[in-house]
Amino acid sequence: MFTRSASRKRRTAASAPVYLNVYDLTPMNGYAYWLGLGVYHSGVQVHGVEYAYGAHEHPTTGIFEGEPRQCPGFAFRKAILIGRTDLGSREVRALMADMAADYSGDTYNLISKNCNHFCDDACLRLTGNHIPKWVNRLAKIGFLCKCVLPVRVAAVRKRGAEEAKRGVDADMRRLRSNSARFPPEGAATPPSNISKPEVTISSRCTGARRLRRSASLSSSSSSLS
Repeated sequence: MFTRSASRKRRTAASAPVYLNVYDLTPMNGYAYWLGLGVYHSGVQVHGVEYAYGAHEHPTTGIFEGEPRQCPGFAFRKAILIGRTDLGSREVRALMADMAADYSGDTYNLISKNCNHFCDDACLRLTGNHIPKWVNRLAKIGFLCKCVLPVRVAAVRKRGAEEAKRGVDADMRRLRSNSARFPPEGAATPPSNISKPEVTISSRCTGARRLRRSASLSSSSSSLS
Protein backbone atom coordinates (compact mmCIF):
# COMPACT_ATOMS: atom_id res chain seq x y z
CA MET A 1 0.00 0.00 0.00
CA PHE A 2 2.80 2.38 0.96
CA THR A 3 4.76 1.24 -2.11
CA ARG A 4 1.89 2.16 -4.46
CA SER A 5 1.41 5.56 -2.87
CA ALA A 6 5.15 6.24 -3.05
CA SER A 7 5.29 5.27 -6.72
CA ARG A 8 2.31 7.54 -7.44
CA LYS A 9 4.08 10.41 -5.69
CA ARG A 10 7.24 9.79 -7.70
CA ARG A 11 5.24 9.74 -10.97
CA THR A 12 3.46 12.94 -9.96
CA ALA A 13 6.75 14.61 -9.12
CA ALA A 14 8.30 13.48 -12.38
CA SER A 15 5.32 14.43 -14.55
CA ALA A 16 4.64 17.95 -15.74
CA PRO A 17 1.34 19.83 -15.70
CA VAL A 18 -0.30 20.64 -19.01
CA TYR A 19 -2.31 23.85 -19.21
CA LEU A 20 -4.61 25.21 -21.85
CA ASN A 21 -4.11 28.97 -22.09
CA VAL A 22 -7.23 30.66 -23.50
CA TYR A 23 -7.22 34.10 -25.12
CA ASP A 24 -10.04 36.40 -26.18
CA LEU A 25 -10.21 37.33 -29.86
CA THR A 26 -12.98 39.90 -29.41
CA PRO A 27 -14.31 42.10 -26.57
CA MET A 28 -17.71 40.47 -27.15
CA ASN A 29 -16.38 37.41 -25.31
CA GLY A 30 -17.04 39.29 -22.08
CA TYR A 31 -20.75 38.65 -22.70
CA ALA A 32 -20.59 35.48 -24.81
CA TYR A 33 -18.42 33.64 -22.27
CA TRP A 34 -21.29 33.44 -19.79
CA LEU A 35 -23.47 31.89 -22.49
CA GLY A 36 -20.92 29.17 -23.19
CA LEU A 37 -19.91 30.84 -26.46
CA GLY A 38 -17.18 33.15 -27.69
CA VAL A 39 -14.29 33.34 -30.15
CA TYR A 40 -11.04 32.15 -28.61
CA HIS A 41 -7.42 31.45 -29.36
CA SER A 42 -5.65 28.82 -27.29
CA GLY A 43 -2.22 27.38 -26.70
CA VAL A 44 -0.81 24.38 -24.81
CA GLN A 45 1.61 25.14 -21.99
CA VAL A 46 4.00 22.42 -20.87
CA HIS A 47 7.52 22.61 -19.42
CA GLY A 48 7.42 26.39 -19.44
CA VAL A 49 6.72 26.64 -23.18
CA GLU A 50 3.44 27.46 -24.93
CA TYR A 51 2.73 25.69 -28.23
CA ALA A 52 0.08 27.00 -30.60
CA TYR A 53 -1.02 26.75 -34.22
CA GLY A 54 -1.53 29.50 -36.79
CA ALA A 55 -2.06 30.06 -40.50
CA HIS A 56 0.30 31.11 -43.29
CA GLU A 57 0.55 30.56 -47.03
CA HIS A 58 3.34 27.97 -47.07
CA PRO A 59 3.16 24.15 -46.85
CA THR A 60 5.39 24.15 -43.76
CA THR A 61 4.37 23.69 -40.15
CA GLY A 62 2.04 26.20 -38.56
CA ILE A 63 2.98 25.13 -35.01
CA PHE A 64 4.93 27.77 -33.10
CA GLU A 65 6.13 28.27 -29.53
CA GLY A 66 6.34 31.29 -27.27
CA GLU A 67 6.15 32.63 -23.75
CA PRO A 68 3.21 31.18 -21.78
CA ARG A 69 0.12 33.41 -21.51
CA GLN A 70 1.73 36.17 -23.57
CA CYS A 71 0.65 35.47 -27.13
CA PRO A 72 0.93 38.81 -28.97
CA GLY A 73 -2.27 40.31 -30.35
CA PHE A 74 -4.62 38.45 -28.00
CA ALA A 75 -6.00 39.18 -24.53
CA PHE A 76 -5.25 36.39 -22.06
CA ARG A 77 -8.39 35.12 -20.32
CA LYS A 78 -7.55 32.06 -18.21
CA ALA A 79 -5.38 28.96 -17.83
CA ILE A 80 -7.05 25.56 -17.47
CA LEU A 81 -5.25 22.55 -16.06
CA ILE A 82 -5.92 19.69 -18.50
CA GLY A 83 -3.78 17.03 -16.85
CA ARG A 84 -0.21 15.87 -16.49
CA THR A 85 2.28 14.26 -18.83
CA ASP A 86 5.22 11.96 -18.23
CA LEU A 87 7.02 13.27 -21.32
CA GLY A 88 10.09 15.38 -20.84
CA SER A 89 10.71 18.67 -22.63
CA ARG A 90 12.67 16.99 -25.46
CA GLU A 91 9.97 14.36 -25.90
CA VAL A 92 7.34 17.06 -26.07
CA ARG A 93 9.34 18.85 -28.78
CA ALA A 94 9.63 15.55 -30.66
CA LEU A 95 5.84 15.13 -30.39
CA MET A 96 5.31 18.61 -31.83
CA ALA A 97 7.66 17.77 -34.68
CA ASP A 98 5.58 14.67 -35.42
CA MET A 99 2.38 16.74 -35.40
CA ALA A 100 3.90 19.33 -37.74
CA ALA A 101 3.03 17.28 -40.83
CA ASP A 102 -0.67 17.29 -39.88
CA TYR A 103 -0.75 21.01 -39.03
CA SER A 104 0.83 22.91 -41.89
CA GLY A 105 0.12 26.62 -42.15
CA ASP A 106 -1.67 26.43 -45.50
CA THR A 107 -4.22 23.88 -44.19
CA TYR A 108 -5.44 26.12 -41.36
CA ASN A 109 -9.22 26.46 -41.39
CA LEU A 110 -11.39 28.41 -38.95
CA ILE A 111 -14.11 25.75 -39.05
CA SER A 112 -12.38 22.40 -39.37
CA LYS A 113 -8.73 22.91 -38.33
CA ASN A 114 -7.96 25.89 -36.14
CA CYS A 115 -5.75 26.54 -33.11
CA ASN A 116 -8.30 24.97 -30.76
CA HIS A 117 -8.39 21.76 -32.80
CA PHE A 118 -4.61 21.60 -32.51
CA CYS A 119 -4.70 22.14 -28.74
CA ASP A 120 -7.33 19.45 -28.30
CA ASP A 121 -5.21 16.99 -30.27
CA ALA A 122 -2.03 17.92 -28.39
CA CYS A 123 -3.70 17.68 -24.97
CA LEU A 124 -5.18 14.32 -25.88
CA ARG A 125 -1.75 12.98 -26.82
CA LEU A 126 -0.06 14.47 -23.76
CA THR A 127 -2.64 13.75 -21.05
CA GLY A 128 -5.40 11.63 -22.57
CA ASN A 129 -7.92 14.42 -21.89
CA HIS A 130 -9.81 16.75 -24.22
CA ILE A 131 -10.03 20.51 -23.85
CA PRO A 132 -13.35 22.04 -22.62
CA LYS A 133 -16.00 22.08 -25.33
CA TRP A 134 -16.89 25.76 -24.91
CA VAL A 135 -13.43 26.79 -26.17
CA ASN A 136 -14.21 25.60 -29.69
CA ARG A 137 -18.02 25.56 -29.64
CA LEU A 138 -18.51 28.25 -32.29
CA ALA A 139 -16.39 26.29 -34.76
CA LYS A 140 -18.56 23.22 -34.20
CA ILE A 141 -21.72 25.27 -34.72
CA GLY A 142 -20.23 26.66 -37.91
CA PHE A 143 -19.39 23.14 -39.05
CA LEU A 144 -23.00 22.04 -38.55
CA CYS A 145 -24.28 25.03 -40.51
CA LYS A 146 -21.86 24.23 -43.26
CA CYS A 147 -23.22 20.66 -43.53
CA VAL A 148 -26.91 21.52 -43.34
CA LEU A 149 -27.05 24.21 -46.04
CA PRO A 150 -25.71 22.14 -48.96
CA VAL A 151 -28.11 19.32 -48.07
CA ARG A 152 -31.07 21.68 -48.34
CA VAL A 153 -29.79 23.14 -51.59
CA ALA A 154 -29.25 19.66 -52.97
CA ALA A 155 -32.80 18.71 -51.97
CA VAL A 156 -34.19 21.75 -53.78
CA ARG A 157 -32.16 20.94 -56.84
CA LYS A 158 -33.37 17.35 -56.81
CA ARG A 159 -36.99 18.41 -56.44
CA GLY A 160 -36.60 20.87 -59.32
CA ALA A 161 -35.03 18.19 -61.47
CA GLU A 162 -37.95 15.84 -60.77
CA GLU A 163 -40.47 18.54 -61.68
CA ALA A 164 -38.57 19.30 -64.86
CA LYS A 165 -38.51 15.62 -65.69
CA ARG A 166 -42.28 15.39 -65.17
CA GLY A 167 -42.73 18.40 -67.45
CA VAL A 168 -40.58 16.81 -70.14
CA ASP A 169 -42.53 13.57 -69.85
CA ALA A 170 -45.83 15.48 -70.23
CA ASP A 171 -44.49 17.27 -73.29
CA MET A 172 -43.37 13.98 -74.77
CA ARG A 173 -46.80 12.50 -74.16
CA ARG A 174 -48.43 15.47 -75.87
CA LEU A 175 -46.05 15.15 -78.80
CA ARG A 176 -46.79 11.46 -79.10
CA SER A 177 -50.54 12.08 -79.03
CA ASN A 178 -50.23 14.81 -81.64
CA SER A 179 -48.13 12.64 -83.89
CA ALA A 180 -50.72 9.83 -83.60
CA ARG A 181 -53.54 12.26 -84.37
CA PHE A 182 -51.76 13.82 -87.38
CA PRO A 183 -49.45 11.18 -88.87
CA PRO A 184 -46.84 12.31 -91.39
CA GLU A 185 -47.45 11.98 -95.10
CA GLY A 186 -46.69 8.57 -96.58
CA ALA A 187 -46.98 6.88 -93.22
CA ALA A 188 -49.21 3.85 -92.95
CA THR A 189 -52.41 4.57 -91.05
CA PRO A 190 -53.04 2.01 -88.32
CA PRO A 191 -56.40 0.18 -88.42
CA SER A 192 -59.11 1.71 -86.30
CA ASN A 193 -62.56 0.63 -85.08
CA ILE A 194 -63.96 4.16 -85.56
CA SER A 195 -66.22 4.32 -88.66
CA LYS A 196 -65.21 6.86 -91.27
CA PRO A 197 -67.75 9.33 -92.70
CA GLU A 198 -69.28 8.31 -96.05
CA VAL A 199 -68.53 10.39 -99.13
CA THR A 200 -72.24 10.39 -100.19
CA ILE A 201 -72.96 13.15 -97.67
CA SER A 202 -70.60 15.54 -99.37
CA SER A 203 -71.92 14.56 -102.85
CA ARG A 204 -75.53 15.19 -101.75
CA CYS A 205 -74.53 18.57 -100.44
CA THR A 206 -72.82 19.32 -103.76
CA GLY A 207 -75.93 18.28 -105.73
CA ALA A 208 -78.14 20.45 -103.56
CA ARG A 209 -75.88 23.41 -104.12
CA ARG A 210 -76.05 22.79 -107.91
CA LEU A 211 -79.87 22.59 -107.78
CA ARG A 212 -80.09 25.83 -105.83
CA ARG A 213 -77.72 27.50 -108.27
CA SER A 214 -79.75 26.36 -111.34
CA ALA A 215 -83.01 27.51 -109.73
CA SER A 216 -81.60 30.97 -109.06
CA LEU A 217 -80.33 31.21 -112.65
CA SER A 218 -83.78 30.21 -114.06
CA SER A 219 -85.59 32.77 -111.90
CA SER A 220 -83.22 35.52 -112.94
CA SER A 221 -83.72 34.64 -116.66
CA SER A 222 -87.53 34.67 -116.33
CA SER A 223 -87.46 38.05 -114.67
CA LEU A 224 -85.35 39.43 -117.50
CA SER A 225 -87.80 38.15 -120.13
